[in-house]
Amino acid sequence: MKPQEIKILHIDSNHPLLWEQLQQAGFQNEEDFKSSKHEIEAKIHDYHGIVIRSRFKIDKTFLDKATKLQFIARVGAGLESIDCDYAESKGVALIAAPEGNRNAVGEHALGMLLSLFNNLNKADKEVRSGHWNRESNRGHELDGKTVGIIGYGNMGKSFAKKLRGFDVEVLCYDIVSDLGDENARQVSLGEFQEKVDVVSLHTPWTPETDKMINADFINAFAKPFWFINTARGNSVVTADLVAALQSKKILGAGLDVLEYEKLSFEHLFEDEKPPAFEYLLQADNVLLTPHIAGWTVESKIKLAQTIVDKIVQLYR
Repeated sequence: MKPQEIKILHIDSNHPLLWEQLQQAGFQNEEDFKSSKHEIEAKIHDYHGIVIRSRFKIDKTFLDKATKLQFIARVGAGLESIDCDYAESKGVALIAAPEGNRNAVGEHALGMLLSLFNNLNKADKEVRSGHWNRESNRGHELDGKTVGIIGYGNMGKSFAKKLRGFDVEVLCYDIVSDLGDENARQVSLGEFQEKVDVVSLHTPWTPETDKMINADFINAFAKPFWFINTARGNSVVTADLVAALQSKKILGAGLDVLEYEKLSFEHLFEDEKPPAFEYLLQADNVLLTPHIAGWTVESKIKLAQTIVDKIVQLYR
């Protein structure tokens, strides 16, 4: 089919260039940012493509009603809000844009790590409260440390590249072999857990990574370590992370994502806060951000451009 014959439904707002460039390429754009999933399902049979972020899950019921659907484009890195196997079985192309925010994620992970090493958030709060505490805020230097990256795809590689200016050894662990490069040496899980001082998580959320960072995994490390998570909150058992912080097995944690997030990533849960989360909120050696590692002014443009380019390429 030609672009002029393709109707695309946008169900989340994105950078204007995405809409504008698709329109310039001849595609028919329509938007619906407010209707419920049920209401969208009632009309999705009219569309050949859908552009989403994470407003609701694209499941079997949705896909069965999308009888003309040729592609789903998610303006983000992960596809966990989509029943990918079922979509592919129906011949629906899946498009994501991990290239669009990998630099932002790499920079955010590095920023979190340096902030933890130098007590920046703790020291800032103390000075603002009238306390000038130097010795209790004596920091650590990154040079001489071994940094471990779990998941060596777009995000992991970006973080490793950011570390090139430091005198550190960078190791990576991934279930896919032969991913190591000039910025990180790929090792077995055993060697990884024996050597690293820092663990940075960069994996997608899959059945294999769900609750992967648990007590057994944490306690298998030979040394206490700092932990950074800019990947997915559900990959970490928060109660086990807190126990490790309390025992000082984990020296500090930078968490951009939490297991308590809604699927849309736009809100936390609305119920009573569990004790583990209450601990994180009070801990001086924990840095929390609201799922913004890939959420920069520049990445918004890059994500949109990547999606446009991949949709256009699909119809060449």
